[in-house]
Amino acid sequence: MNRIKREEIFRRLRAENPNPTTELEFNSTFELLIAVILSAQATDVSVNKATRVLYKVANTPEKILSLGVDGLKSYIKTIGLFNTKAENVIKTCAALIERHNSIVPDNREALEALPGVGRKTANVVLNTAFRQPAMAVDTHIFRVSNRTGIAPGKNVLEVEKNLLKFVPRDYLLDAHHWLILHGRYTCVARKPKCGACVIEDLCEYKDKTAD
Repeated sequence: MNRIKREEIFRRLRAENPNPTTELEFNSTFELLIAVILSAQATDVSVNKATRVLYKVANTPEKILSLGVDGLKSYIKTIGLFNTKAENVIKTCAALIERHNSIVPDNREALEALPGVGRKTANVVLNTAFRQPAMAVDTHIFRVSNRTGIAPGKNVLEVEKNLLKFVPRDYLLDAHHWLILHGRYTCVARKPKCGACVIEDLCEYKDKTAD
């Protein structure tokens, strides 16, 4: 895929959704961090349902830490892998208090040192909260990048690097959100909705559907 095609793809995605953002609900960088940790292998809908209740009771490192692992579990038990996530969130809250004065750090190294925070989670926080040009490649973005030809790669890291390389600079900050939403609602896994896709004529997918 050439530069002109990529430019037009993102121009159209921006025209359709000028201010894209995560579907996770949050009112602070800390709330975003915890929501992203909880969202691993879970839907945003399930996370939002849990955090709406949790954040009314505890929405700071100190308050969540005071709940303890078992107390936190009672709020997030409807989310997949909640046992492990509860332990990681409590440890992360303790680490934020001890190492960062309860403030979420704005650099990758410090974020990835937090329990339960991997590269993808760090990228979401860096991009969404701190507006840094980071690409959090989940299953949706991996699929869209390869299927369309925007930034093909054999693994998540390769796709991430190719997106940072190939996405036009003017669109870099919001590209992560456009691609994830496109993959979630249009370029879906089983049968993409090519007939309803705003970039169908630019996409290089060979097995397009009529729908």
